[in-house]
Amino acid sequence: MNLQFKKLKVDSKPGKNSVMSVLELQNYIDFDVKRVYYTTNIQGDTSQHAHRIEKELFVMIQGSCIATIDKGDGLEEIKIESPSDAIYVGNYIWHGFKDFSPGSVLMALSSTNYSPDRSDYIEDYSKYEEKVKN
Repeated sequence: MNLQFKKLKVDSKPGKNSVMSVLELQNYIDFDVKRVYYTTNIQGDTSQHAHRIEKELFVMIQGSCIATIDKGDGLEEIKIESPSDAIYVGNYIWHGFKDFSPGSVLMALSSTNYSPDRSDYIEDYSKYEEKVKN
């Protein structure tokens, strides 16, 4: 199984009165975007899970948080702390987010539309470990 995860920096262009962050998607992802969503008013941790099919690019729009990631070799924590920070989470990468700073906004670009039956999700960490070790 070829697991793909990358921590990325978004290109930022300072202007006279602002900073523009630019995502030339071909430089960051290997999928067509089917869905964009963002999380605001965050009161706790997000659920941790992996996807069988879905790939995502997470971009910290405002604030900071900690991403909990397993790329098939154990859990690690990665700080995402500025609007120039992003992570690419391929399928079968365990992920979740915690310790959001006040006012945080986390945006995601997804390779799939949402599936209410959650058939694409692996939500039990022990089952995830079994799957990626085979």
